[in-house]
Amino acid sequence: MIKQLFDIIFSMVVLIICSPFLLLISFLILIIDGKPILFKQSRSGLNQHTFNFYKFRTMKNKKSEHGSILQDSDRITHLGRFLRKTSLDELPTFINVLKGEMSVVGPRPLLMEYLDRYSPEQAHRHDVKPGITGLAQIKGRNTLSWEEKFKYDIHYVDNHNIFLDLKILFLTVLFVLRFKGISPNNQEIMPEFRGGDVNESIDKTNKR
Repeated sequence: MIKQLFDIIFSMVVLIICSPFLLLISFLILIIDGKPILFKQSRSGLNQHTFNFYKFRTMKNKKSEHGSILQDSDRITHLGRFLRKTSLDELPTFINVLKGEMSVVGPRPLLMEYLDRYSPEQAHRHDVKPGITGLAQIKGRNTLSWEEKFKYDIHYVDNHNIFLDLKILFLTVLFVLRFKGISPNNQEIMPEFRGGDVNESIDKTNKR
């Protein structure tokens, strides 16, 4: 009850205070990159239930000369890079919190196709609502491997409380202000989670 009440109040305060930024960013995306303004994608939430996850759009539907969709790193717009670096692209996600689909703090919601790739232990990350920020985000964010992220997610599920949430929120603000952990090492986008031994799966993919 305390966590749910905190989520609602915190999200409303953030959206009200940041409303000028929401309007400005929406206008800039519309003028510079066109529609749609928001990025919407199906993600897995509490107990693996599906919900529509919202962020500001940071990519274009750019295609190669052969008609295929380019890699994510080749589709990020200049404005999108700025939004990602400052984490401003995350502001619409507070709508998901107000709708009760997410919490302010919790494991990050991931793609639906990852569900059958988790180990039984990793699947426990869905025992709580997904969050905008979480323990993995203050421990390294996208510089962590998938296995490291999931270990922090499970630790949070087993040990979460209001004091840990407040600590994570405080450290998240510091990380955002210092632009820490935005991009994976030598990459712009976090590589796809393929299940099993993550590092081995990535090595095999790179050799294809």
